[in-house]
Amino acid sequence: MGWLSLPACLRCGQKEEFTLSTEKIADKDEENTERGNWSNKTDYLLSMVGYAVGLGNVWRFPYLTYQNGGGAFLIPYTIMLALAGLPLFFMECSLGQFASLGPISIWRILPLLQGVGITMVLISTFVTIYYNVIISYSLYYLFASFRSKLPWEECDKEWSDALCSKIPIVLACNVTEDDGTVIHANYSWVQSQNLTCLNETSVFANTQVPSEQYWNKVALRRSSGLDETGEIVWYLALCLLLSWLIVGAALFKGIKSSGKVVYFTALFPYVILLVLLVRGATLEGAQEGIEYYIGRQSNFTKLMEAEVWKDAATQIFFSLSVAWGGLVALSSYNKFHNNCYSDAIFVCVTNCLTSVFAGFAIFSILGHMAFMADKKVSEVVDSGFDLAFVAYPEALSKLPVAPLWSFLFFFMLLLLGLDSQFATVETVTTTIHDLYPQLMKKMRIPVTLGLCFLLFLLGLVCVTQAGIYWVNLVDHFCAGWGILFAAVLELVGICWIYGGNRFIQDVEMMIGKKSFWFWLWWKSCWFVITPFLLLAILIWSLVTFTPPMYGSIQYPSWGSAVGWCMIIFCLIWIPIVAVYKIIKAKGSLWQRIITCCKPTATWGPALACHRGERYSHMIDPVKEKDIEIPTVDAYIHRTE
Repeated sequence: MGWLSLPACLRCGQKEEFTLSTEKIADKDEENTERGNWSNKTDYLLSMVGYAVGLGNVWRFPYLTYQNGGGAFLIPYTIMLALAGLPLFFMECSLGQFASLGPISIWRILPLLQGVGITMVLISTFVTIYYNVIISYSLYYLFASFRSKLPWEECDKEWSDALCSKIPIVLACNVTEDDGTVIHANYSWVQSQNLTCLNETSVFANTQVPSEQYWNKVALRRSSGLDETGEIVWYLALCLLLSWLIVGAALFKGIKSSGKVVYFTALFPYVILLVLLVRGATLEGAQEGIEYYIGRQSNFTKLMEAEVWKDAATQIFFSLSVAWGGLVALSSYNKFHNNCYSDAIFVCVTNCLTSVFAGFAIFSILGHMAFMADKKVSEVVDSGFDLAFVAYPEALSKLPVAPLWSFLFFFMLLLLGLDSQFATVETVTTTIHDLYPQLMKKMRIPVTLGLCFLLFLLGLVCVTQAGIYWVNLVDHFCAGWGILFAAVLELVGICWIYGGNRFIQDVEMMIGKKSFWFWLWWKSCWFVITPFLLLAILIWSLVTFTPPMYGSIQYPSWGSAVGWCMIIFCLIWIPIVAVYKIIKAKGSLWQRIITCCKPTATWGPALACHRGERYSHMIDPVKEKDIEIPTVDAYIHRTE
């Protein structure tokens, strides 16, 4: 029986079941009438670009480039794109498209490692919670920009303290007295005697620019540490609610609605970046900033340092969003014969070029900021929150018509965050669809909005006065080595257990036969180079792992314990599901393991017309209910 049905008197003709979803899962001209496909190729590509291009392209890549040798950093960055990013990106896109399944159900290919898919979805869920909090920060600053004068432009007595200053405050320095004696004296005394400080002897007060105090005292109302939760910051909570309403509105019809929204959210940031670059290039000091970014700072001796290569590989890996489950989820709505190879090349190259382009826009304005403050560019360069919500707002406040440039910058951050968030939430809804297809077919809108509301509630802890510490904690533990571990298992499972050659035959069913030389590179990466490279980064990350900190503030021991519990909760499903699968199988222990290392009877192309001889034996997953993990839905089907 259906979930809900209209009275017979209201039905006309053929029996139809009532649905709270306004979308047709598939149009008549689409291949997969059960699941649906992207409306067109552009929807898919823009969604993938939006997913890959995110906040890290703006606030992390430029900093890493400056820190690791300037233009020289592009060499390891490009090499790591070819060795680590692109191979895994191509593999995940091919996987999702081949079987038209999400990140958990796709492991029909190798039931023993289905827990890897669960890990990816859980980590993505944790990241989704705090990522929308960052979007809410951008919304708050966006609204704060609607003033004739930016609120962080000057030190305001209502929220600033004695350490707030736009200019350096000299406390003491060395001076030369009339008799030639050099003494170290208080600066107020030096001024009273009309003396001049000797070069490079001044001692400065530990001041804070207005934008830094505004970020901590007004925007965040930040407490002293994780121990001091404080109250919910109501205006951040409202911004968080608004951000989730935007996400829910974009996803209420699944890919049919989100695929249209990304035309704006994925493309308009490039317009803003271009505007910021043109404006920044016309400012005094801009050339100095760009030279620090990628010009005279280029230091090829840095290439001899292992840390540089590790940073390049890590940035490529996380920037492309591989192993999060999103690539599999988005690609699962492609038509079977879509050229996923060319898509992977296009998205990866676009992502990397965007990072380089964003660096020019960011550093041109930071160069102007250094010029105005009479500092070196290196003294105003930051990464992460400090760049987005302290250094850059400070630089924008010095520009003519500052509110306009501030609005454009934070609007860009908002769009960059939203289109990445769309894909991450779609990863979760796709997983729900694969496990409960009938539920999602009839109740997509309530389920999607309910999921967004639940994640909003979970995110409220991140908009308390200690919220920034929680955001940093989740990012430190969940968005790190856990994903690397899942990626290594994914490569090992598909290439070494399922079989790399077998997987290549699957890909060729979609994109056509390719030459031996074409596959030689991909096989080399999939079998050896990429897994060992990621394993090396994983080991390095664990060896060099440091307890979480926010600035100079250390976390309590219980905070680190919570972080470890979160990542353990995400990873523990890998052995649990493996053991469950082995117990469920039949035969001796070895026979059970072998069975779990083979694809299920429902593995293969979703539609019969695409299965050919290789998969002519497979059980139709539409007719044969195939739920890999026991669910309530399985019970519902038994009672129907």
